[in-house]
Amino acid sequence: MTVAPELASFLIKRRGQIDSVMATRLGPAAPGPGSPETEVLRRFRTYAASALRRGDEVAEPAVDGLRANERRSAALIDSWAEAAAEVAGSGAERVRSALSPLIRRFQNTLKQTTTGRRARGAPRTRRRAVSAAIDRIADVFLAIDADTGSLMDANPAAGALLGVARDAMLGVDVLSFVPEAQHRAWWVEFDAVTEGSETRRFRAALRDVSGTEIPVECSITRLSTRSRTLALFLVRTI
Repeated sequence: MTVAPELASFLIKRRGQIDSVMATRLGPAAPGPGSPETEVLRRFRTYAASALRRGDEVAEPAVDGLRANERRSAALIDSWAEAAAEVAGSGAERVRSALSPLIRRFQNTLKQTTTGRRARGAPRTRRRAVSAAIDRIADVFLAIDADTGSLMDANPAAGALLGVARDAMLGVDVLSFVPEAQHRAWWVEFDAVTEGSETRRFRAALRDVSGTEIPVECSITRLSTRSRTLALFLVRTI
């Protein structure tokens, strides 16, 4: 990799502006202060600046102790890089070109570390098959922790509707994408689905990252696991 100390200086000096652009892009999905994903971004920025100053062979990604969601972290790093490219203006392609191999190396290191922490067992082929099927659904799919309201999974259609990368939404309070006036009504549905097994249907609205309200029709069912109760949503725009 070519050493580019001036690019490292640009990323450091314009950090505040880059973070602001990223926050605007992500809306409610932007990581909050003190979150695990914020620490991942901090580590990546440090690694990228060091690599650009002294060369890729000198800098090593520091990922020890990180406990962030791997998929969300990857999406946020990609979003930060795109924000940096936007701030760079005419130098956008140079920023993308310089950051691309660093992103791959950092994410691969993070993935290997995360995989090493997982308990060994049989391949989760069934789960992968289910995820692949959900990704092909044209309607919006959301899997939400019924106790906390946190988004546990979603399909690409959900990201397209809300204007943010699907993986960037993982772990985010789904009510961040719901108009405030409807929060109570959504909690009523969460409570109802945990108490009964019947499918529930209701009309509501979602709010994308720009704040635009989108009228939707929701179908909600319950899925109980050993650790949590999930509310599974199929959402269609009206």
